[in-house]
Parts: sequence; structure tokens; C-alpha cells
Amino acid sequence: MNAPTELQARRERLVLDHFADETRQDFDAVLGTFPHPHYELIPSGEVHDGIADVRQYYIDTRRAFPDQRHEIIQLRHAEDSVIVEFWLLGTHRGPLKGIPPTGNSFRCRMNAFFIFEGDRLVCERVYFDTLTMLRQLLVGVPAAQVGALVGSLLGQPAPAPAAEAAAA
Repeated sequence: MNAPTELQARRERLVLDHFADETRQDFDAVLGTFPHPHYELIPSGEVHDGIADVRQYYIDTRRAFPDQRHEIIQLRHAEDSVIVEFWLLGTHRGPLKGIPPTGNSFRCRMNAFFIFEGDRLVCERVYFDTLTMLRQLLVGVPAAQVGALVGSLLGQPAPAPAAEAAAA
């Protein structure tokens, strides 16, 4: 493998600082890695755009997982991006989109594409398997509650009691 170019080295340093600042929960520093913060979470279709929206995303996810952290597996360079494969870990201690805290921990393999224009970070696009995470978070939750919890995570209302009785 060739040594990274000067531009690749600057991008890599920014991405590594971004990861470290997220783990320390220094969100002002993380937000400072973008001229305009923009996150895309591909599995859920969520887009968080702008300082206020991305800051709220950080607040919500750290309320759910106060010990959220990363373990980098591999970092690769592409023409306009740095691609990071990593483990995301955390313990479910607060509400997550309608799912009450379970106290369960998770470890989920992910990929993040840090998209650049020159040396400016313009987007973090994250790919992961939601089922891998949910399977770990919902261990021990009574089977009768799982459907409603997953539905709330997907933004679907829980069925009315009459509809449940009619379906049985």
C-alpha cells in the first residue's frame, strides 16, 4: 500500500479526531469537524442536517447509550472520502425512539463514509444492520412487547387493542 498523500493524511487526521471527540462526547469539537454538519443513517433513512439537528442527534443517542464508543477495525481512502469500518458499542440506559431502556449492551459492526470536498468534511454516511443491534437490545423483552417496540422504532403506530383481538 502506498503512503497516504498529504490530502489523505489531513482527511484521516480529521476523521480520527472526529471519532475521538464523539467518544469523549465533546460535541462542539465534533461539530467543528464540518463546515456544515450533515449525517445520513442509511438503515433508518434518517438525515440530520445542520448544527442544531446534529447536536440533537448526539443528545438523543447519548441519552439512550451514555457509554457509546467505537473500535476502529479498518480505515481506507477513496477519491472523495475516508471509509471507516468499526464496531459501535454501548449499553441501553435511556429511551430510544419509543423503546424504553433494556440495560442490554450491543456491539454492531458498521461502516461510515466520511465524504469530503477537498479537505472539507461535508457528510458522514453510516451503514449498519439494524437487526444486529435490535437482536442484542431486545434480549429479555417479553415476546408480546417486541412487535410494538420495533414498530415504534420504525415510526409505525401500535395496533389498537380491538384490532389485536380480531387478529387473534
